[in-house]
Amino acid sequence: MLMKMNFVILGAGSVGFQLAKYLIEQNNNVALIEKEPDKAKHASNVLDCMVINEQGNNIETLKKAGINKADYFISVTDSDEVNMIACSLVASEFHVPHKIARIRNIDYSGTRVLQQPILGIDYFVNPEIETARAIIRAVEGGAVSDIVYFEKSSLQMRSITVSGSSLLRDKCIEEVKRTIQTNFLVAVILRENEYIIPHGYSVVKENDKLYLIATAENFEKIFFQIGKGRIEMNKIVLIGGDRVSIYVAEHFLENKKKDLSIFGRLLRYLKPMKKRKISIIDSDYNNCKLLSDRFPEAMIFNSDISDEGFSEEEELAGADLVIAITGNQEFNIVNAVYAKSVGAGRTMVLVNKSNYVHIASNLGIDVAVSQIESMVNSILKYIRKSNIRSVYSISGGKVEVLELAVEKASRTIGKKIKELKLPRQTLIISVTRGDNHIIPDGELTLKNGDYIIVIARKESVARIEEIFTS
Repeated sequence: MLMKMNFVILGAGSVGFQLAKYLIEQNNNVALIEKEPDKAKHASNVLDCMVINEQGNNIETLKKAGINKADYFISVTDSDEVNMIACSLVASEFHVPHKIARIRNIDYSGTRVLQQPILGIDYFVNPEIETARAIIRAVEGGAVSDIVYFEKSSLQMRSITVSGSSLLRDKCIEEVKRTIQTNFLVAVILRENEYIIPHGYSVVKENDKLYLIATAENFEKIFFQIGKGRIEMNKIVLIGGDRVSIYVAEHFLENKKKDLSIFGRLLRYLKPMKKRKISIIDSDYNNCKLLSDRFPEAMIFNSDISDEGFSEEEELAGADLVIAITGNQEFNIVNAVYAKSVGAGRTMVLVNKSNYVHIASNLGIDVAVSQIESMVNSILKYIRKSNIRSVYSISGGKVEVLELAVEKASRTIGKKIKELKLPRQTLIISVTRGDNHIIPDGELTLKNGDYIIVIARKESVARIEEIFTS
């Protein structure tokens, strides 16, 4: 986003609010439409943008929001129908280059939708699918942390929360590297909701969350040395039987049913896993019947873990991994802590609030996946589709990790990194050149075809894009 752009967002729920907040802080023009008075009032009080408390499927309301000048129309209400109709209305009545819709019901996502725009919608984003992708990636990595993949690099980014007994506590970064004796880079330290771009003498404290960059092979060594080596996950228990749970179970069980083939294509870039023993615990009897029909090879338990008479404790105690993915994030955290206390090997939870990710880590939960962050990152990746290949926000959106291509006409070709005049607290943490991954210093000269991974403050992203654009 090299210049200020105009966005009209329909829906001021958690996704719409976070997306608007991010775009405003990037110095874009944002208009937010929300029919619920309480949500509209909250957004108006907190966000520095136009907030219209009206129905969004209305031509006059859209005009009032500045749709005639919009570069993007993004509909992220809780209703698939509203989002689809709104995008269709905008496509038929106005010339808006990009229309994005949040679609939860996979039945709407037929083959045509995956291959070309339909109903005027240029990009579909499904919260449950984005969440399932994040969960599956974490499980493939051993369920020891969240994982960020990069498109043109074999490097990954993962996180470690430093406990009171950790061998990393009270060591500077150089000491940490000598202790672990594996090639990696500490990209960011999160400390009490603030972030630090560290140097070699930065000291790691208890409860810090470290974001590391390394290869998959080196991460195996790192986690082994800190006591989180890979374990066989032959038995997985899912707490909650909603769509996210269904998509995750589908991947684990390699179910080939025709009605699930669409989702299979949506996850086609994830490697299929060997079959696992899957159990699903859900408190809704009718939903359990549906799950039993859908996954006859899984064990389905109609039970409420919060009941004193809960009788499936042995299922949790014998599990290699317990994933709590109900719609209640507090319930998920409590269930995961309980599962760990009775003997579960690893635990994972679904949360919405970004600060709950850190809370979950401090409670001994191995992985916390934020549905809101997964959604927002997916939308941002579409918005930034020039020479930026990947985008990932951390620290509640305060810091971004970007993967950029150094393209043929880029002004950076032939320049040393120290000559780029990068914004303050910006760090180029990796350069991929062919099959080689370089941890650069200021003397490295950039070449055509390089792919670089940059970490920076959110407010610096526009300047970074400007530097690397042709």
